[in-house]
Order: sequence, then C-alpha cells, then structure tokens
Amino acid sequence: MDRGYYRYPSIAGDRILYVCEDDLWSASVAGGDAVRLTVSFGTCSFPRLSPDGAWIAFSSTDEGNPELYVMPARGGEPRRLTFLGATLAWATGWSEDGSEIHFVANSATWYEGEARPFAISRQGGTPRDLNLGHARALSLGPQGRLAIGRNAADPARWKRYRGGTAGEIWVDAQGTGTFSRLRLPDGNPCWPMLIGERIYFLADHEGIGNIYSVALDGSDIRRHTNEDEYYVRFPSTDGKRIVYSAGAEIGLLDVASDTVRRLEIETHSPMAQTARRFEKASESLEQFAPSPDGTQVAIDARGQEFTMPLFEGAAIRHGTGGRARTRLTRWLHDGDHLVSVTDVNGYEQIALRRVEASSDLKLVTRGDIGRVTDMVSSPTNNVVAFANHRHELCVVDLDDGAVRVLDTCPTHRIEDLAFSPDGRFVAYVWWPAQGTSIVRVVKVRSGKVHDISSPLRTDRSPAWDPDGKYLYFISTRDFNPVYDALQFDLSFPQENLCCFLRSGILAAHKHSLAIRVIGGKPRRVAFGLPRELG
Repeated sequence: MDRGYYRYPSIAGDRILYVCEDDLWSASVAGGDAVRLTVSFGTCSFPRLSPDGAWIAFSSTDEGNPELYVMPARGGEPRRLTFLGATLAWATGWSEDGSEIHFVANSATWYEGEARPFAISRQGGTPRDLNLGHARALSLGPQGRLAIGRNAADPARWKRYRGGTAGEIWVDAQGTGTFSRLRLPDGNPCWPMLIGERIYFLADHEGIGNIYSVALDGSDIRRHTNEDEYYVRFPSTDGKRIVYSAGAEIGLLDVASDTVRRLEIETHSPMAQTARRFEKASESLEQFAPSPDGTQVAIDARGQEFTMPLFEGAAIRHGTGGRARTRLTRWLHDGDHLVSVTDVNGYEQIALRRVEASSDLKLVTRGDIGRVTDMVSSPTNNVVAFANHRHELCVVDLDDGAVRVLDTCPTHRIEDLAFSPDGRFVAYVWWPAQGTSIVRVVKVRSGKVHDISSPLRTDRSPAWDPDGKYLYFISTRDFNPVYDALQFDLSFPQENLCCFLRSGILAAHKHSLAIRVIGGKPRRVAFGLPRELG
C-alpha cells in the first residue's frame, strides 16, 4: 500500500483534502485512492474546502513568500489572491455562504510572530481587516458567535510548553462583539472550533496533544481523542466532523457519535524525492584532508567518507552508507588508515579503518566522548586529539581506546587543533573570556599546558612550520583603526600574522619583521613560547 506523510487535512461533504509531498491531494471520506491536485515549485499548506466543497483556499510559496491562493476542488489552475509579502499567511476557513475566505497573516504587524485575521473575496481584491487583534486561528459559529485562538498554532513543535506565549482561546459567545478568555487547563490550547453549543480545541494539558471540548462558558471539559504517541496536529472542521493529522495519518472525529477512526488513504506518487539521482559532490562537501604523502585526499560528503587520488583514478566510498553519518575524516601518519567520527550506534564514537575499500570499521572508543567538534591526528604515532561540545580537549590512543582530558575551557569550545610535526605538542585556541581567545600549547604525554599569547583580543588558526620551530597564527591584537570610505566610521578590519619560535618570538607587523630571542631561565613572556617546549 502506498502511504505518505499526511498533514493539514480539511473536510467538506464526502471529500478529504490534505498535503503530502508539499502538494494538495484529495480523497474520499471513506478512504481509498487519492488524487493529486497540484504540482508546486514551492510548498502548499493549510488548505480549506469551501462549505459546498467546490473550492479550495490554501497557502503556497510558489512565488516566494506565503500567499493565499484559490482553486477548484476538482482540480485546475490555482489563482493568487493576496500580495502581502508576509512571512506567515494561512487560510483558517470560509464564510457561511462561501463568498469570502478568512485567513491570518503578519503583514501588518511589527512583530513577526503576531498575526491578524483578514477576509478576502473569493474573486480577489483588497483584504479586509477583521479588527480582532492578534490571532492564529478563527472559527465562526451560528448567531454571530466567534472564537479566536491566540499565540499557539502547533503544540507539537514545543511539547508541553507553559510559558508566556502559550495558547489562549477567546470567545464571543453572544455575538455582541464582547470577548472573554476561556479558563482552560494549563495546556497550550489552540485551534478553537465552534460546533453547536460547544467549543472544540487542541491542547496537551494531559501530556499528549488531543482534541477536547468545553461549553461556551469554559465549563464541562471533555476529551474526544485518545492519541497516546503522536500529537494531534492542525485540526479543522466542517461543523459536523473534525479531521486532524497524528504521526503520518489522518484521523476523523465524528462529533455526533463521538467516535474516531483512521482514514485508510493510498497516495500513489512517483516519489521523485526518493528516486536515484547524481549529486555534485562539491555542493555537499563537508571537509577534506590530504594524505601524508600528498597523493590522495579524504573527503566527507553527504555524511559518508571517500578517498580519491589527486589526478587519476576513481573515488572510493568507505562503508555502506545510509545508516550512519561519518564526520571529520583524517589520515593517520602511515597513510594506510583513516580515522573518523561515526554515530553508527546512535552516539558518537571515534572509528578506524584501512584505506582499502572493503575494510571493516573498528570502533576505538566505547564510552561517552560527547559531540566531537574538531579532531586532528598525530603525524608520528597512533594518537588522535579532539575537542568536544563540553569545551574539553582530549586525546585518544587508537591502540587501546584510552581517552584522556588534557584541558577544559570555561567559556567556549576549544578550536583549531594543530599537532606539532614531532607529535609531542598540540596547539589550539582557548577562550579565557567571551570574545577573547589565546593560543595554547599542551604537551601530549604530560598534559602540561602553556599559554602562548596574552588575552588581548582574538587569536586563532595556529599552524606549525614543517620543522616545528615556529608557530604561526592569526591575531586581531593590533589596534589600527581604518576610516570607512562612505560614512567615515572607524573600524579594525586588519589582522596580523604572528609567528613564535620555540625559543623566542618572530612577529610580523605590517611590512617589517622583528625577532626577539628569549634567553636565560625558562620564563613566560608576552607572545613567547617557553624554552622548556624546545
């Protein structure tokens, strides 16, 4: 059976309308085969069938921003009704005679999250502001009754939210224009629907979003659906029945009998999004690393690792792909092994494999190492240094999987790791305070840490020279203001490249070079590496 992910259902007469694959589909209330109504370049959402079932109002992004469109329910060309340039615009329903479409949009508000309700003729024209203030949902009842839902529209996006912008339902129960807020349980209520003498709505005060109803004065609350895994989402009504999506399915609540059933709908689609296609690797390239001898390159693209020669030969994909994501692939010093980060077991581990295409993956780490944010391999032995989201700098021995924490940072993630050519030290960027970074060097074996630069502004991107005598990095420590050519404001766009000797400092400033050699006993100096690192 062909199934899709069904959203935004609407009902009128014997037809169900819903969104699948970002397009509109129509099916019988009894279920069965569905018919595709649109083939859009953008996304369709919030369709609403007119009371006679002849027309569809919906939101579409075919021409950029979400705008309101209308089309025949039997199929045909959609016609654009609004030209608001809003970032939020969706249909909420129709007038009783089907001549007007009610919708909400944020085109006339100063805050993007605030929407106002409007009405527009099915033939088009200028939208009419309903002067109801902020609202995300709107429901008209008999005798001029009106209910509006404020703040919330989809509790499934922020489950069990109880903050200051939780949903509110306001009701004009007498049709006089005077509204009162319903005193409902603390459960983010939204999507009010006036049916008979009751107001139906969506809320999650019992843990999972379900459909409830109350009398017009907010009393006698009743629960009508029993979803226990997925939230009810985007309910709508024709005045007799309520349709909603839960998970990927559509549920139908018959108000008179108070019964719920699932609609068995088959969506026969070519599923173009899942068809085999050839992607340009350059558009999804995550990172690359050259081999130690410079003849090959390792690449991470689309969550998988590849190796390829620089000039001739095919790219080789390592692993089976699909089931896990691979990141931060690096070569080991021997040029025969690759080390990477994988989530094959549901959490991140450091893995090792030979370069041969058919080699098996060896998981090196077993425990929780956090989310790895940077990683570098030693140029001389089977050791890897990595930083994680916990602001830690760690090393792992690939032979036994032992992980040691070398340093932690109080304010920011450690960045820009760089092994020295002899594999004895790791240089990295460390943040003593927010907005201020320095370069540090740690000795891998002992874990002894040395500050290389002073906390003035920001230092980054440390790199060793091939002999390991100099450490280069980029710094913004020079206060050299430059006038803006248009408005004459002063700013500091220029950065400096600094270089440190293991026994002193070589600093490049503008077009001049200065060398300062540190002699005597080992001591820490401004911008200098202590001699004990040599």
